[in-house]
Amino acid sequence: MKKIIYLFLIMLPALLWAQPGTINSHTENSQVVRDLGGHHWKMKMMLPGEGVKEGLHEVPPADIETNFWNPAYVPGDVYTDLWKCGVIDDPYFGRNSVRAQWVQQYEWWYAYQFNVTEDITNQVVRIVFEGVDYSCDVYLNGTHLGSHTGAFSSFSFDVNDVLRVSKKNIASKNMLMIKLNPPPKVNAKVAGLKTPWFGDYWRDLIPFGISRSIKMVSTGKVRIQDTYANTTLNKDGTADVNMEVEVENTTNEPKEMTVIASVQGKNFESKAITAEITQLVQPGKHKIKKNVHIKYPQLWWPWDLGLPNLYTAKVSLKEGKVNHDANEITFGIREVTSKWNPGFKKGVDVSFPRSTYINGKFHFIRSACWGGPPDIFVGRTNPAEYKELIRLAKEANLNNIRIFGWHPPEIPEFYEYCNEMGMTVWQDMIPLGTGNIPQDRKGINRIMQEAASVIKERRNHPSLIMMEGGEEMLLRTQDAHFGRAFLEELGDTLQSYVNLPYVPDSPLTCEVSREAGYKPKEAKHALAYFYGMGRWLMEDWFRTLDYPIIPEFAITSVPNVESLKKFIPENEMWPPGLSWGHHWADLDRLRMQNWDSFGDEKLGSLQEFVDATQDAQGMIFQYGVEYLRRHKPNLSGISLCHWITYWPDMKWGIIDNYQQPKRSYEFVKRSYQPLLVNLNFEKRRWHKEESFQAEIWVVNDLYKTFDKSTVELEINDEKGNVIKSSKYDVSEVTENSAKKFFDVEADVLSKVEKQFMVHLKMKDKSGKTISANEYLFLIGDQKKASAQFKEMGEESRKRTGEFTYGNYFRFFEDMGRKNGKDYESDTEHPRATEYEKK
Repeated sequence: MKKIIYLFLIMLPALLWAQPGTINSHTENSQVVRDLGGHHWKMKMMLPGEGVKEGLHEVPPADIETNFWNPAYVPGDVYTDLWKCGVIDDPYFGRNSVRAQWVQQYEWWYAYQFNVTEDITNQVVRIVFEGVDYSCDVYLNGTHLGSHTGAFSSFSFDVNDVLRVSKKNIASKNMLMIKLNPPPKVNAKVAGLKTPWFGDYWRDLIPFGISRSIKMVSTGKVRIQDTYANTTLNKDGTADVNMEVEVENTTNEPKEMTVIASVQGKNFESKAITAEITQLVQPGKHKIKKNVHIKYPQLWWPWDLGLPNLYTAKVSLKEGKVNHDANEITFGIREVTSKWNPGFKKGVDVSFPRSTYINGKFHFIRSACWGGPPDIFVGRTNPAEYKELIRLAKEANLNNIRIFGWHPPEIPEFYEYCNEMGMTVWQDMIPLGTGNIPQDRKGINRIMQEAASVIKERRNHPSLIMMEGGEEMLLRTQDAHFGRAFLEELGDTLQSYVNLPYVPDSPLTCEVSREAGYKPKEAKHALAYFYGMGRWLMEDWFRTLDYPIIPEFAITSVPNVESLKKFIPENEMWPPGLSWGHHWADLDRLRMQNWDSFGDEKLGSLQEFVDATQDAQGMIFQYGVEYLRRHKPNLSGISLCHWITYWPDMKWGIIDNYQQPKRSYEFVKRSYQPLLVNLNFEKRRWHKEESFQAEIWVVNDLYKTFDKSTVELEINDEKGNVIKSSKYDVSEVTENSAKKFFDVEADVLSKVEKQFMVHLKMKDKSGKTISANEYLFLIGDQKKASAQFKEMGEESRKRTGEFTYGNYFRFFEDMGRKNGKDYESDTEHPRATEYEKK
């Protein structure tokens, strides 16, 4: 995805010099890379199978015909290229995505012309495809180089025999053609090899395209295929970096090769440590290992536990004085282990340890499911967006991002930014959200190959600390025991390449998981409040959660009004029109969660409603997260669902598709403070004649003790008047702890009409605020509110009963032909019935 332009210059091994635009990993290096991405690409639509019949792949390399095809950009995707050319309307706007479904029925040809003018004697030139989604055929100068399927694995072709090389312009012209086949239509047949294109945040439009960079790489006859810095911490405080270098001898003769490896601090000062090894390399692929011992290693830590120290490893491959190839990687030295959670019995409650330790310290996971990539059409995204989104996550006190099994493994920049910012990554290595996969040996082997490719590309990143096999896979699989065996084999495959903790699936508490032999408390997807809206008030639901880890905690909201204007037609804006439903606005649940949060559905205006949904999302997240964090160390991690959204929807994201934080962002930031002063309460609705009661707790995820602190409590009525203030002295808050400190009782509610706020501030001995928090409570009757909420839930379920969950027509009487209404003409603009009434 990097937009770096390299000057293509094939260098003789004996010439140890670099040209502008050429990236050399070492100063003495024969590897030269040319980026074949950018705006020089062209595209053309053909009926399936007709491109070859018509001879598109045989367009003469120096011909100008392809110059007049539609412009395209690589890396990118078909839909974005077509949108920018005016062939389709913006699929994100309104319900345009439905009108673009014809695109996925065709094959799309991409063409790129380039010159090669330098001699390639004694060189091996290959074209490397970092990722094509999903299936393609590649031609160079009319020659079929090969085919590939699989959205996440890279592939390459040696092209010396096909390249046209000359000092003359016409004779040096080359034509690279890529035929993108129509994408697959049944996800179960390609599970693990392509991102699922459905779920309650997307409609049935299947993304495909040249999703990652294409590069032409020139090396000597022996080349580096992969470099892995396999690190180990020793008991004496030293570290070993076992450099594992996979090399390929492309000749027919053995060659005596020397691998020179150097390790040096990247974001801190250190001297380079160098080691080398010489050995005979037979034809074919081989692994060469050389250990680099570091006496005083600077460890990589998550940002809240220490500094994210990074190293650079440079590797050169030489035959005598001739350089054949070189590589450079970034890595970190850290050790990741798992321990059993206290409070849960091994083999009775749980099957796996779920507490993560980094360099021996407990890493309480404050996470959110990524929800990415930032755009499902990757041509609309750039790496700068990744950096900003991860920065926002760190600023909101997240220390982890979870990539779950409905979304793809991310681009290199994602992990690089996480490395640099000290954010850890918990990842389903390949997307298996469907739950149904091919059961034949060939199909399983292909999935394992894709998984191996994914982990090998990402294993040097110290931010990657936990691997997962499936996401809700066993919720849907038809054969529980096959599903378990498959996930265990997947774990064995992944762990053969990297020593990281692995868990097979999430949540593992469903009926099928139990049939497969997993235990009742493995993990919990905290989704029942949303999907079962109306069964519990939020605080009653929180108290049902008793698990060692929460991989998903979901609640929904609407993007900011300025963002809404970018994807909702003006004539459907308010009350909500059909495009709201198409973008997954669950209009019943949004009203109801507002009511639970504020005692009011907040339908007075668009701005009032939008703000309320975001505040409700934030409030539910905050109060739920704080309840869960008070169960540390029994509970070892929480992941909200989601952090971002990969198209402009009305669903889970805390940051919307235009990188705008919702109001819920501030609630999450409060609840995820590493040092958190917080309030434990039984209910949110209180009678005026009652005495308000709660507990003051402090949760400390830091390895730092706080002595002689003060907690200030203030209660305000709805006008902001202070009706109660108190101070509490805290002698000590120990490191890595969660503890109740004080009971609170305040007989002041007679002064309140509708609602009141409780503010907490924790100050250190110098008077500096080190944690702050706030809560909204309502005047009302908890039991009556619970009963009313259940009635609202029953009404919603009754309305939904005639429709499938994803059918948004249920919100519009015109579309459902209810109460005498009917949709008769495009001149009509149906509105959400319950919103129009109120």
